[in-house]
Amino acid sequence: MNKLCYVNNKEPFEYTLSIISGKWKLKIIYLLACLGTTRYGVIKRSIDGITHKMLSSQLRDLESKNIISRKEYPQIPPKVEYSLTEKGESLIPLIKDMCEWGIKNI
Repeated sequence: MNKLCYVNNKEPFEYTLSIISGKWKLKIIYLLACLGTTRYGVIKRSIDGITHKMLSSQLRDLESKNIISRKEYPQIPPKVEYSLTEKGESLIPLIKDMCEWGIKNI
């Protein structure tokens, strides 16, 4: 049996899936990993097909799980920036591995 498998404890795998699952979360995390601190509009323009409602929902969810941080500046018009937290940055090796797998298998 592969040492990766946690036969008696699926919790770590399921927890990770709960953080990154879905169509948009990994794309948002990948974008923030590549660009660093980024404004909402840049994220929206960079992810084809995502609606305002869906992006807002996914950003709130990632923020609630401490994967990204949101900084709002008190100005008009409002300025909001997003960045990866330390916990979010810890996902970068996983994303790099996924990219490397894609390069080898595309």
